[in-house]
Amino acid sequence: MAVVMAGGRGERLRHLTRNRAKPAMPFGGKYRIIDFSLSNCVNSGIRQILVLTQYKAHSLIQHIQRGWGYLRGELGEFVQLVPAQQQTGESWYRGTADAVYQNLDIIEAYHPDLVLVLAGDHVYKMDYGPMIAYHVEKNADITVGVVQVPVSQAHEFGVMTVDDNQRVTRFTEKPARPEPMPGCSDVALASMGIYVFNREFLQQRLVADAAEPHSAHDFGRNIIPGNIAGGRVYAYAFQDVKTAAQAYWRDVGTVDAFYEANMELVYVTPELNLYDEDWPIWTYQEHVPAAKFVLDEDGRRGEAVNSLVAGGCIVSGATVRESLLFVNSRAGERSVVFRSVLLPNVRVGRDCHISRAILDEGCVVPDGTRIGSDLEEDTRRFFVTERGVVLVTPEMLAALDSARADARGDVRARA
Repeated sequence: MAVVMAGGRGERLRHLTRNRAKPAMPFGGKYRIIDFSLSNCVNSGIRQILVLTQYKAHSLIQHIQRGWGYLRGELGEFVQLVPAQQQTGESWYRGTADAVYQNLDIIEAYHPDLVLVLAGDHVYKMDYGPMIAYHVEKNADITVGVVQVPVSQAHEFGVMTVDDNQRVTRFTEKPARPEPMPGCSDVALASMGIYVFNREFLQQRLVADAAEPHSAHDFGRNIIPGNIAGGRVYAYAFQDVKTAAQAYWRDVGTVDAFYEANMELVYVTPELNLYDEDWPIWTYQEHVPAAKFVLDEDGRRGEAVNSLVAGGCIVSGATVRESLLFVNSRAGERSVVFRSVLLPNVRVGRDCHISRAILDEGCVVPDGTRIGSDLEEDTRRFFVTERGVVLVTPEMLAALDSARADARGDVRARA
């Protein structure tokens, strides 16, 4: 059985997660982030899946109900939504371990030998079969999926040390000073948030942790490090089967990381292949017409170059370069969209220039708007990241329009 943790707030994504949980974030033109974990399960032959939700889950629940209801319940297959229900007291989920603890009765009802615990907010393609086989081969109590990350970024992850047999000897959740790998001073070994447990071992450890008043009730802070001495905890390196190189995995937990992961997809041969017929990414398919490009005059030519344009989009006399347009987005005459991410249902007016920006779902950009040209001005109007990416939401545009209306009223009053 797989248990997908999908209740995260995603606070580092700032305004993008004010109305949605991080796993529900749109990604790649037509997907949601959680589609990657769920697709990995289905493609790996794991078809008993619990999705634990908590924070602002409406859009996530709606997406899973629409797009993931095709598994056959009469064959014991399901993607089952499990909202936080205060099953063991008056508390909501106090941590990742507590979330699973509060739903042990559901897991026990199906009697799985092994439980695969997954984070629902990472982007990657992975066959979980070899990791499960590795867990059985090592006779492990816990197996942790690991990747190598730069030491400069390792403070955002659980960092571990392993011996020559890949047995974990130390695990620290989000350390202030991450310990690099032996012989690699600039790289650390980080947890992917993927764990394989023997069911009985998991049940015993979660019950014990729930009774501990000083615990954070978290896998990374308590369950994993607390069982290194007395349990068999192993690391499983996520590598390409053919080349043994590290496979693609992204934690899109910040606005910059989200932007860059989407931008990578417009490369000629991106590291994440969404066109892989052997490992499809499943999702809810909106019923929309094909993308449309209209007008063919100098300065008013509908075109897209080195870009991804989803169904339902209309590029009307606009130029789109190195950008990603999600479902039902539109760009008007003489506008230029450059290295930007337009989430679903965005409307860009005429004579606009959008550069290095993320336009959140439902943005309506007025004619003549400039975004990304003057970061000092953008900082006053929108949100600008450390790397100069401009994040725009419908609320920001509404506030800007209101301020302009007030200014016009003041001018008329003075006249």
